[in-house]
Amino acid sequence: MKVRELPPLVLAYVGDAVYELYIRTKLATHPGKMHQLHKMAVKYVQASRQAEIVHLWEPELTEDEKDVVRRGRNAKGGISNRGDVVEYRHSTGFEALIGYLYLTEQKERLEELLGTIDPTKDVLGG
Repeated sequence: MKVRELPPLVLAYVGDAVYELYIRTKLATHPGKMHQLHKMAVKYVQASRQAEIVHLWEPELTEDEKDVVRRGRNAKGGISNRGDVVEYRHSTGFEALIGYLYLTEQKERLEELLGTIDPTKDVLGG
C-alpha cells in the first residue's frame, strides 16, 4: 500500500481510531468511574482539543508531517455538526497525521508526539 497516495480523509479515518485507542488506553490505566473516564476521553477526542494539540505540535513537525496536516486540513469532505469549521479542519489534519504515522509504521515518532498528551492529568486533577 502506498500510504502517500491515500486520500487525506482515509488517513484521518485511521488516525481517528488510533488516537481514540491511545486516549482510552491511557485513561484505562488509572482508577476512576467509567462515566468520568468517558467524559475525559470525549474531551480529548473532540475537534477543538485536537486542533489545539496540532497547533502546539506545528513548530516541531517535519516538512513531510506539515504537508500531511495541510492535506488533511484542506481535504474536501466531512463537515462539523457541532463546532467551528476551522477547528474541525485542523482536527482532520491532526487525525490525518496520526493515521499517516501509523500506516507508515513510524512508531517512535507517533509515540513521541502522542506522548505529549496526558489525559490522566485532568482525571487526577494535575
